[in-house]
Amino acid sequence: MVRRNGKSDVDSPELDVDHELAAAAEEAGTQEEASAGAASQAVKSGEFDKLKSERDILVDRLARLQAEFENARKRSAREQQEFREYALADAVKELLPTLDSFERALQTSAGDKSEFRSGVELIYKQLQDALVKLGLRSIPAKGEPFDPHLHQAIEMVETREAEDHHVFEELQRGYKLKDRLLRPSMVKVASNPKR
Repeated sequence: MVRRNGKSDVDSPELDVDHELAAAAEEAGTQEEASAGAASQAVKSGEFDKLKSERDILVDRLARLQAEFENARKRSAREQQEFREYALADAVKELLPTLDSFERALQTSAGDKSEFRSGVELIYKQLQDALVKLGLRSIPAKGEPFDPHLHQAIEMVETREAEDHHVFEELQRGYKLKDRLLRPSMVKVASNPKR
Protein backbone atom coordinates (compact mmCIF):
# COMPACT_ATOMS: atom_id res chain seq x y z
CA MET A 1 0.00 0.00 0.00
CA VAL A 2 1.28 3.28 -0.89
CA ARG A 3 0.33 6.42 1.02
CA ARG A 4 -0.24 9.60 -0.72
CA ASN A 5 -1.38 12.69 0.99
CA GLY A 6 -2.39 10.77 4.00
CA LYS A 7 -4.56 8.48 2.11
CA SER A 8 -3.82 4.96 1.51
CA ASP A 9 -3.75 3.87 -1.97
CA VAL A 10 -5.98 0.80 -1.69
CA ASP A 11 -7.41 -0.55 -4.81
CA SER A 12 -11.13 -0.17 -4.25
CA PRO A 13 -13.36 -2.35 -6.24
CA GLU A 14 -14.83 -0.47 -9.04
CA LEU A 15 -18.54 0.03 -8.99
CA ASP A 16 -20.41 -1.45 -11.89
CA VAL A 17 -23.11 1.13 -12.36
CA ASP A 18 -24.68 -0.60 -15.33
CA HIS A 19 -24.92 -3.87 -13.44
CA GLU A 20 -26.45 -2.37 -10.33
CA LEU A 21 -28.94 -0.28 -12.30
CA ALA A 22 -30.00 -3.32 -14.28
CA ALA A 23 -30.48 -5.30 -11.04
CA ALA A 24 -32.58 -2.50 -9.52
CA ALA A 25 -34.63 -2.22 -12.69
CA GLU A 26 -35.08 -5.99 -12.72
CA GLU A 27 -36.28 -5.96 -9.12
CA ALA A 28 -38.74 -3.17 -9.88
CA GLY A 29 -39.90 -5.10 -12.98
CA THR A 30 -40.65 -8.25 -11.00
CA GLN A 31 -42.71 -6.20 -8.57
CA GLU A 32 -44.61 -4.66 -11.47
CA GLU A 33 -45.02 -8.09 -13.06
CA ALA A 34 -46.32 -9.49 -9.79
CA SER A 35 -48.89 -6.73 -9.48
CA ALA A 36 -49.70 -7.00 -13.19
CA GLY A 37 -49.91 -10.81 -12.82
CA ALA A 38 -52.34 -10.42 -9.92
CA ALA A 39 -54.42 -7.99 -11.96
CA SER A 40 -54.19 -10.30 -14.97
CA GLN A 41 -55.21 -13.25 -12.78
CA ALA A 42 -58.24 -11.28 -11.55
CA VAL A 43 -59.18 -10.43 -15.15
CA LYS A 44 -58.71 -14.06 -16.21
CA SER A 45 -60.80 -15.26 -13.27
CA GLY A 46 -63.58 -12.82 -14.24
CA GLU A 47 -63.41 -13.95 -17.85
CA PHE A 48 -63.46 -17.59 -16.71
CA ASP A 49 -66.58 -17.00 -14.60
CA LYS A 50 -68.22 -15.18 -17.50
CA LEU A 51 -67.38 -18.00 -19.94
CA LYS A 52 -68.58 -20.57 -17.43
CA SER A 53 -71.95 -18.82 -17.05
CA GLU A 54 -72.27 -18.48 -20.85
CA ARG A 55 -71.48 -22.18 -21.19
CA ASP A 56 -74.13 -23.07 -18.59
CA ILE A 57 -76.70 -20.94 -20.43
CA LEU A 58 -75.82 -22.59 -23.75
CA VAL A 59 -75.95 -26.10 -22.25
CA ASP A 60 -79.36 -25.31 -20.76
CA ARG A 61 -80.58 -23.96 -24.09
CA LEU A 62 -79.27 -27.06 -25.86
CA ALA A 63 -81.07 -29.34 -23.39
CA ARG A 64 -84.31 -27.42 -23.91
CA LEU A 65 -83.97 -27.55 -27.69
CA GLN A 66 -83.28 -31.28 -27.56
CA ALA A 67 -86.38 -31.80 -25.40
CA GLU A 68 -88.48 -29.68 -27.77
CA PHE A 69 -87.16 -31.64 -30.75
CA GLU A 70 -87.95 -34.96 -29.06
CA ASN A 71 -91.47 -33.77 -28.20
CA ALA A 72 -92.00 -32.56 -31.78
CA ARG A 73 -90.77 -35.91 -33.13
CA LYS A 74 -93.14 -37.85 -30.85
CA ARG A 75 -96.05 -35.53 -31.70
CA SER A 76 -95.36 -35.96 -35.42
CA ALA A 77 -95.24 -39.76 -35.09
CA ARG A 78 -98.52 -39.73 -33.11
CA GLU A 79 -100.18 -37.47 -35.71
CA GLN A 80 -99.02 -39.74 -38.52
CA GLN A 81 -100.40 -42.78 -36.68
CA GLU A 82 -103.72 -41.02 -36.08
CA PHE A 83 -103.85 -40.00 -39.75
CA ARG A 84 -103.26 -43.60 -40.84
CA GLU A 85 -106.00 -44.82 -38.51
CA TYR A 86 -108.37 -42.11 -39.69
CA ALA A 87 -107.66 -42.94 -43.34
CA LEU A 88 -108.19 -46.62 -42.54
CA ALA A 89 -111.47 -45.76 -40.79
CA ASP A 90 -112.72 -43.99 -43.91
CA ALA A 91 -111.80 -46.94 -46.14
CA VAL A 92 -113.42 -49.48 -43.81
CA LYS A 93 -116.53 -47.30 -43.49
CA GLU A 94 -116.92 -47.49 -47.27
CA LEU A 95 -116.86 -51.31 -47.07
CA LEU A 96 -119.57 -51.60 -44.40
CA PRO A 97 -122.51 -51.45 -46.86
CA THR A 98 -120.91 -54.33 -48.77
CA LEU A 99 -120.67 -56.29 -45.55
CA ASP A 100 -124.34 -55.52 -44.84
CA SER A 101 -125.34 -56.69 -48.31
CA PHE A 102 -123.51 -59.98 -47.81
CA GLU A 103 -125.30 -60.50 -44.48
CA ARG A 104 -128.72 -59.79 -46.04
CA ALA A 105 -127.99 -62.09 -48.98
CA LEU A 106 -127.02 -64.90 -46.64
CA GLN A 107 -130.12 -64.38 -44.46
CA THR A 108 -132.58 -64.59 -47.36
CA SER A 109 -131.23 -67.85 -48.72
CA ALA A 110 -130.57 -69.57 -45.39
CA GLY A 111 -132.15 -72.87 -46.50
CA ASP A 112 -130.30 -73.00 -49.85
CA LYS A 113 -127.29 -75.35 -49.85
CA SER A 114 -126.04 -74.65 -53.37
CA GLU A 115 -122.48 -74.09 -54.47
CA PHE A 116 -123.34 -70.46 -55.17
CA ARG A 117 -124.31 -69.96 -51.53
CA SER A 118 -121.09 -71.65 -50.41
CA GLY A 119 -119.09 -69.28 -52.61
CA VAL A 120 -120.88 -66.22 -51.20
CA GLU A 121 -120.27 -67.49 -47.64
CA LEU A 122 -116.59 -67.95 -48.43
CA ILE A 123 -116.25 -64.44 -49.86
CA TYR A 124 -118.12 -63.00 -46.87
CA LYS A 125 -115.83 -64.88 -44.45
CA GLN A 126 -112.70 -63.65 -46.26
CA LEU A 127 -113.93 -60.05 -46.18
CA GLN A 128 -114.75 -60.35 -42.48
CA ASP A 129 -111.34 -61.85 -41.68
CA ALA A 130 -109.51 -59.09 -43.57
CA LEU A 131 -111.48 -56.39 -41.75
CA VAL A 132 -110.90 -58.04 -38.36
CA LYS A 133 -107.15 -58.03 -39.06
CA LEU A 134 -107.40 -54.26 -39.64
CA GLY A 135 -109.08 -53.87 -36.24
CA LEU A 136 -112.79 -53.89 -37.10
CA ARG A 137 -115.09 -55.24 -34.39
CA SER A 138 -118.85 -55.55 -34.39
CA ILE A 139 -120.75 -53.97 -31.50
CA PRO A 140 -122.82 -56.49 -29.54
CA ALA A 141 -126.43 -55.34 -29.43
CA LYS A 142 -129.22 -57.88 -28.98
CA GLY A 143 -129.98 -58.43 -25.31
CA GLU A 144 -127.49 -55.77 -24.21
CA PRO A 145 -128.46 -52.70 -22.16
CA PHE A 146 -129.16 -49.72 -24.42
CA ASP A 147 -126.08 -47.48 -24.67
CA PRO A 148 -126.65 -44.22 -26.58
CA HIS A 149 -122.93 -44.06 -27.37
CA LEU A 150 -123.04 -47.38 -29.20
CA HIS A 151 -126.68 -47.82 -30.23
CA GLN A 152 -129.06 -45.71 -32.25
CA ALA A 153 -132.64 -46.34 -31.11
CA ILE A 154 -135.10 -46.46 -34.00
CA GLU A 155 -138.12 -47.59 -32.05
CA MET A 156 -139.31 -48.42 -28.52
CA VAL A 157 -141.21 -51.72 -28.42
CA GLU A 158 -143.45 -52.71 -25.54
CA THR A 159 -142.65 -56.33 -24.83
CA ARG A 160 -142.06 -58.73 -22.00
CA GLU A 161 -139.57 -60.81 -24.00
CA ALA A 162 -136.67 -58.53 -23.06
CA GLU A 163 -135.69 -56.47 -20.03
CA ASP A 164 -136.62 -52.81 -19.83
CA HIS A 165 -134.24 -50.52 -21.77
CA HIS A 166 -132.39 -53.42 -23.33
CA VAL A 167 -131.93 -53.98 -27.06
CA PHE A 168 -134.83 -56.07 -28.33
CA GLU A 169 -133.82 -56.33 -32.00
CA GLU A 170 -130.81 -55.27 -34.07
CA LEU A 171 -131.78 -53.77 -37.44
CA GLN A 172 -128.27 -52.88 -38.62
CA ARG A 173 -125.02 -53.99 -37.04
CA GLY A 174 -122.71 -51.33 -35.60
CA TYR A 175 -118.94 -51.40 -35.85
CA LYS A 176 -115.85 -50.04 -34.10
CA LEU A 177 -112.41 -49.71 -35.62
CA LYS A 178 -110.05 -50.28 -32.71
CA ASP A 179 -111.50 -47.82 -30.17
CA ARG A 180 -113.20 -45.47 -32.65
CA LEU A 181 -116.92 -45.83 -33.34
CA LEU A 182 -117.50 -46.15 -37.08
CA ARG A 183 -121.22 -46.73 -37.04
CA PRO A 184 -123.69 -47.20 -34.18
CA SER A 185 -126.00 -50.20 -34.18
CA MET A 186 -129.55 -49.36 -35.29
CA VAL A 187 -131.79 -51.07 -32.77
CA LYS A 188 -135.28 -51.46 -31.34
CA VAL A 189 -135.34 -50.99 -27.58
CA ALA A 190 -137.63 -52.92 -25.24
CA SER A 191 -139.98 -51.03 -22.99
CA ASN A 192 -141.36 -53.15 -20.18
CA PRO A 193 -144.33 -51.49 -18.52
CA LYS A 194 -144.09 -52.01 -14.78
CA ARG A 195 -147.07 -53.39 -12.95
